Amino acid sequence: MIDFNELKKEQLKLAKKVITTDGFEKITTIAGADQAYVGNKVISAIVVCDYKTLEVIEKKHAIVDANLPYKSGFLFYRDGPAVMEAFNKLDNKPDVLIVEANGILHPRRMGMASQVGILLDTATIGITKRLMLGRVRKNTIYIEKEARGYELITRQHARPIYISPGNKISLKTSLETIKKCLREPHKLPEPLHLVHKYSKKVAKSNKEKTMTKN
Repeated sequence: MIDFNELKKEQLKLAKKVITTDGFEKITTIAGADQAYVGNKVISAIVVCDYKTLEVIEKKHAIVDANLPYKSGFLFYRDGPAVMEAFNKLDNKPDVLIVEANGILHPRRMGMASQVGILLDTATIGITKRLMLGRVRKNTIYIEKEARGYELITRQHARPIYISPGNKISLKTSLETIKKCLREPHKLPEPLHLVHKYSKKVAKSNKEKTMTKN
């Protein structure tokens, strides 16, 4: 039986370790992490790109058993182990990892992007397609009086994305970095767009192998 109160305590403890200043001098490589699911398996894929050209440098993935079902606010405990395993396979560790999950834009300032960032000791940015909490004022997302992220419309007539620092990166740099990674006509920054395609491809291949075995 999973004790979510204990997980909350763990998140609150880790939240004190979050760094929201830039932990690097400059960004030369950037990566996107995305998850796909086949049965009870979590497939985490990571694509590393050159920050200037956004050309792909490396791709890696990991397949891990899901330890618990999805529960809002606790995404890390389902997907995080796979993300970390895929990251640890990389020969070219990125300066910044973009995770499709919240960073500090989270009830306990500990979305999966922050939790992954702390445990991997790397700079991370969180991106989501829906606003979990907070209020938007002039594109800045506030929780009480604290600025925790940004709302950004990346494509005409498209719904916005929500950006928040994960770890070792500032609010301002998080927004600037994502803006530099946008490529028309894609809504998501290019590393996330590329890794989304890659994770779907791995999931499809894995599903076909499973069906063949059966």
